[in-house]
Amino acid sequence: MRAIFGLVLMIGIALAGGAVYMARDYVGAYQAALEQERAARGTVVPTVQVMVAKRPLGYGETLTRDAVRAVAWPENAVPEGSFTDIAALFPEGRDKDRVVLRAMQPDEAIMALKVTAPGEDAGITSRLKKGMRAFAIRVDVASGVSGFLRPGDRVDVYWTGNVNNAIEGARGEVTRLILPAVELIAIDQVAGRDVEGTMIARTVTVTASPEQVAALAQAQTTGRLSLALVGAGDDTIASVIEVNQRKLLGLGDVQRAPEKVKKRVCTIRTRRGAEVIDIPIPCRK
Repeated sequence: MRAIFGLVLMIGIALAGGAVYMARDYVGAYQAALEQERAARGTVVPTVQVMVAKRPLGYGETLTRDAVRAVAWPENAVPEGSFTDIAALFPEGRDKDRVVLRAMQPDEAIMALKVTAPGEDAGITSRLKKGMRAFAIRVDVASGVSGFLRPGDRVDVYWTGNVNNAIEGARGEVTRLILPAVELIAIDQVAGRDVEGTMIARTVTVTASPEQVAALAQAQTTGRLSLALVGAGDDTIASVIEVNQRKLLGLGDVQRAPEKVKKRVCTIRTRRGAEVIDIPIPCRK
């Protein structure tokens, strides 16, 4: 009996020790998970509600509530001009619809510069800044960069024309840069930027100041205009450029022959009968 009792006692002690060991591991794992959760809560980034596109949106499309949804956006990374309130994006009242000005993809933030003001049309008037005007330039395949121009691009405008008798000492045709880095706001009747493929245009519309419009009108009437596409990341402004035939061929400027100084002759008129005669006399200083 004593042997059986001792065996049972040893088994009980072993089971108790195993239970304590398992409980210690469980408590340790629980405490580790709890610490991880506390650490994760401490690093949560504060967010703010931002309105984004629910589906692809194209230029000229009327923006509706069912095309927009709200998402949590990191508070320190909200794009400037984004809408954080659905009421601000869709104000109450009739004729308050907004129109898409730039194509947007799903989950792209809706910003003020991508849509019109409430009730505003998406025409090119909404693309003109204060004090600027829209002016159309006639182009063809060659002068219009082979159809690769898009609304939003910037171009240098060159004038080619004849300057005979217009500038002293200048003859023949010259080409001159008259306006650098002018923004295009429409190609023919297309003002949207989401244009695919090439477009052979007959006219392009640029944004310019009233003085620049006058210069363009005069240049278009008196000569030919050509456009040179400016790179998307190029912020340099071209200086005054003028090329004529002699400069193109490297001949240099024509040296004008010195004018001959005519000798001063002083005379006095006298009458002899019915005849009037000029008699030379010394000139007075």
